[in-house]
Amino acid sequence: MSKVVTLRLSEKEYKTISAAAEIEHRPISNFITTMVLQEIEKSYYVDPIEMAQIKSDKRLSEKLKTGHIDAQKRRGRLVG
Repeated sequence: MSKVVTLRLSEKEYKTISAAAEIEHRPISNFITTMVLQEIEKSYYVDPIEMAQIKSDKRLSEKLKTGHIDAQKRRGRLVG
């Protein structure tokens, strides 16, 4: 089910987004949705090649396992 969200934009922001949506022949709402989802995908998820590199690094895997065990036992301190 679709949800309605109110978004406050400055005049400059609106003009910029509107122009970009027009170039792509899409409604502003579709343009914003697409751009936000692309940014989330890019920022929050690891691509398959990078994940393969991470999984193949044995030294990193061991350090992650050790860190996980330490965290479960509440050893060390949280660095923010």
